Amino acid sequence: MPASKLDPIDRQILAELQADGRMTNVELARRVGISAPPCLRRVRALEEAGLIQGYHADVDARALGFEVQVFAMVSLVRQAEADLSAFEALARDWPLVRECHMLNGEIDFILKCVAPDLSTFQSFLTGQLTAADNVASVKTSLVIRGAKDVPGVPFEVLEARLALDA
Repeated sequence: MPASKLDPIDRQILAELQADGRMTNVELARRVGISAPPCLRRVRALEEAGLIQGYHADVDARALGFEVQVFAMVSLVRQAEADLSAFEALARDWPLVRECHMLNGEIDFILKCVAPDLSTFQSFLTGQLTAADNVASVKTSLVIRGAKDVPGVPFEVLEARLALDA
């Protein structure tokens, strides 16, 4: 369902839940200006449409002992659809890989990885990632510090675009 098919209340529900997925349905309904029963129906419809894919806690990786964050740029030997899908399946099974994105250009995939220490990441890199079938090369960049890490989408940009289209 494209954003243009959503009414302003649905978009506001999504924005509010993206900012705070733990709020009660009563609080959500209050914030978007409708009563609780239709609010819950709308949330369920947004979930069923796949626009809400889940609810997650934003945990502090470093506080939990995951001191190392690395971006790994992976090039494959072959890029046939079966090869791309096979690599994606591997990436989904590797616990240290938290994100996997296929790219266009020189690099086929970029992986965001977290590990408790550098030796754990190095073991994964040499024992699994570079050893994986069809991997031609891997270039890594260790994150020194993060300046911004915001999940979701910028609803204010969507609203501004929809206002221009109206």
